[in-house]
Amino acid sequence: MRYKTGKDKQQQTLLPPSLEDYVPENHICRVISAFTEHLDMIGLGYKYAESKDTGCPPFNPRMMLNLYIYGYLHRVRSSRRLEAETQRNVEVMWLMDGLMPDDKTISNFRRDNAKALRKTFQAFVRMFRELGLYGGEIQATDSTKFRANNSRKNNHNKITVERELSRLDKKISEYMNELDRADKEEEGEATPSADQIKAALEKLEQRKVKFKELLLQVEAEGEVSTVDPDSRLMGSGGDARPLDVCYNVQTVTDGKHSLIVDFDVTNNPSDRGELQKMSEKAKDALEVETITNLADKGYYDGEDIVACEKSGVTCLVAKPKAGGALKDAEFKRESFMFDLENDMYICPCQNELKFTRIHNHSDGKQYRVYESFSACRVCPQKSLCTKARHRQILRLLYQDALDIVNERTRSNKELYRKRQQIVEHPFGTIKAVWGFKQFLCRSKENVTAETSLAYLAYNLRRAINIFKVDNKDLAAAWGA
Repeated sequence: MRYKTGKDKQQQTLLPPSLEDYVPENHICRVISAFTEHLDMIGLGYKYAESKDTGCPPFNPRMMLNLYIYGYLHRVRSSRRLEAETQRNVEVMWLMDGLMPDDKTISNFRRDNAKALRKTFQAFVRMFRELGLYGGEIQATDSTKFRANNSRKNNHNKITVERELSRLDKKISEYMNELDRADKEEEGEATPSADQIKAALEKLEQRKVKFKELLLQVEAEGEVSTVDPDSRLMGSGGDARPLDVCYNVQTVTDGKHSLIVDFDVTNNPSDRGELQKMSEKAKDALEVETITNLADKGYYDGEDIVACEKSGVTCLVAKPKAGGALKDAEFKRESFMFDLENDMYICPCQNELKFTRIHNHSDGKQYRVYESFSACRVCPQKSLCTKARHRQILRLLYQDALDIVNERTRSNKELYRKRQQIVEHPFGTIKAVWGFKQFLCRSKENVTAETSLAYLAYNLRRAINIFKVDNKDLAAAWGA
């Protein structure tokens, strides 16, 4: 049988004389190097950006940043795997000038420069804005959950702690009975010795003390994660478990090329109240006064939306469907038409519900109350409308502004449909394609550093592809 033949392993060959010959002119490594060469490492606050003349010289933080960006672009995040890349990967050798730091040094770089990495992402956005890759007009905001480096069994609330304390009390009682029985055991009966039972009891008592302390902590904080204290239990969605210990990463993305503008790592499972904060981050990053922000129904919060509108943000936010079940759909809240000119509601039976008072609700918000005692008393359809003495309609004090946003969203369906393709693109790339679904680091600060690197890698890959469409070299655009 005949096969294609390879080279003889004993045959001597003439390799390229330098590492430079291994890396083509338009290679991604040259883009990474061009980017980091434009960074002010001292201004960004990198540790060892200024080295001393005495002592052992440190690794250049610019080289370490090169290594991490390359790693995240090629789905390599572990410090041990990055160490291996420096020893076998010619591209990494070119980026690192042949330097081979150990895994501890690599890991320490990410830990020691968490704030600097966050600033590096922001510097990257400024560079790309100057290159014209950000439109600065249409933005889309959404969030995604990344699993924390904290298992569910190491996440506790009052119910789980009390359940464990109850189990420990039961186990201690069983061992105490076993200890009494061991004192009266018959000769030849195979039972644990008294010393073994006492040792087991001591371990149980120690665990009980630990959980009593934990109970005090969860009563004060509501929830405690013992491995990563900043992480929280939340609905993760996607292909993960329905509930997992996660971080919620808020992200705002530009509509021109789906490039990430900014982000915020939170341990709040809800998106309510986050729209205005993310809109301000986008305005600051893009240095604009007005933007249009698209968001899903998770961001539908009246006070937050009104604050956005007042600050120059045009919102398109989907309105959640109203809850509550009525016998007849004709009498749902949406069926009551508001007459803005006369400040009253018209019910489906054409009765007038007029403003009567301001109501301070238990949710902390103020509502205008509309009702009609006389009309409801004689209405033949009252049983289908309400079980109370009369029907009340509560209207937020800022509902007029929300009505404008609702109408704007309904009349701009084509624009609003772009929300998913804008903001879901980075999530799909980073989580589904690259497989970054769980953080390796612990604590909010270090997790933010990881997110900075992942989002930086996404933006860089996206920018390279954009330049390729126009047959341009991104490294050359930076003057490399």
